[in-house]
Amino acid sequence: MKLGVYNAILHDRSLTEAIETVKSLGFTGIEINSGGFLPAEHIPTYDQILESDVARDEFLGLFEGTGVDIAGLNCNGNPLHPNPTIGEKHGGDVVKSIRLAQRLGVNRLVTMSGLPGGEPGTRYPNWIVNAWNSASLDVLDYQWDVATRYWTEVNAIAADNDVKVALELHPQNVVFNVQSIRELVERTKATHVGVELDASHLFWQQMDPVAVMRELGELVFHTAAKDIRINPEQVRLNGVLDNSFRRLDPSEPRVNLGGDEWVNEWPKNSTWDFVAVGKGHDAEYWAEFLKAVHEVDPNMWVVIEHEDVSLGREEGLQMACETLFTAQKLAGLE
Repeated sequence: MKLGVYNAILHDRSLTEAIETVKSLGFTGIEINSGGFLPAEHIPTYDQILESDVARDEFLGLFEGTGVDIAGLNCNGNPLHPNPTIGEKHGGDVVKSIRLAQRLGVNRLVTMSGLPGGEPGTRYPNWIVNAWNSASLDVLDYQWDVATRYWTEVNAIAADNDVKVALELHPQNVVFNVQSIRELVERTKATHVGVELDASHLFWQQMDPVAVMRELGELVFHTAAKDIRINPEQVRLNGVLDNSFRRLDPSEPRVNLGGDEWVNEWPKNSTWDFVAVGKGHDAEYWAEFLKAVHEVDPNMWVVIEHEDVSLGREEGLQMACETLFTAQKLAGLE
């Protein structure tokens, strides 16, 4: 397997500096954001690369001799959002990213399946958490029809460009677990749409990433090493479906998700938190994770995604790297 870093945490520096940071950590890959929720900060010549071999070669030249490769592109967003300002933009970014990947000789694109509204004409997505009533199944039927149309088209584009699209199993999406990715693949007859196995969102759903990896096998195209910590006292009272987020005021620093949607402030007494790899699950656990990755594909990328707000950018990456290097040794995969 190959170890890399997702570049969103390094958007505070240039691509050349980000590559140097990844290299200094002892890793060999960087996954680059190419649209969706976040702008493609490290691809300033994006449109030129799509049209010009010179621009493409200049961009790829930044990696020559560094020992760091492009581990994949990342276009996480909501391509099925019912507000066209968001949905059409994110959906178009996915298609554009597939074409960019092909131009760069990259064969992995990470994104999300997306989430439509509950019926035609709505403005907001609607995630059915527990479809105990018949109306919820009506919503799911509609959402699956929307998802099937979009992903059938995207699968064909991905196949034409020889790019594998890896969907993060993320709540608030049509696809978020084993059953739902299997349903999408069956509905679309997908050959180039599969899974990016980000352990963090499986942990808080009380799923086992190692078991999911082995269950899905070759449907797993790409992986993310990202950790969480469950806070037992809060879980006892509120469970893992904690919704006590605070809306940030426009005067406060906040991240735009497209249109007029923004990231909210994380709950103060949260039931779970994103933490650096190793703070939620020890190296012994990650050794089992790496062994499962190796069983599926010895050449698969494992990419660190750092979102631990208690640690600095490089501090959190350093801890994650040390945990994974120890896990590699424990797994006998050095």
